[in-house]
Amino acid sequence: MRSKWIVRLAKIVIFLLAFVAGFGQSVLHLWNWLVPNIFGLRPITFWEAVGLLGLSWILFGGLRGGPGYARAFGSAGERWRKLSSEQREHLRHGLRGAH
Repeated sequence: MRSKWIVRLAKIVIFLLAFVAGFGQSVLHLWNWLVPNIFGLRPITFWEAVGLLGLSWILFGGLRGGPGYARAFGSAGERWRKLSSEQREHLRHGLRGAH
């Protein structure tokens, strides 16, 4: 039983390392191909590319849930449909800035 978890954990770690390495290389090559020619900035190293990738995931929401995220938090459309007509009008009124 315990060896199953160790094997599974090892597979996950290998997958994550391959994922980061692959996307890091993609960012590295795209940056070094485009940015120095367009903006005159210097080429970057692999670790700087991985850092940019991590920063973009943090800033643009790449760390937000997977398949269960929408189920757990629901969609805005679902919540809107559950509101009564008075609540919808109150919300519209508030969003327009009229108090």
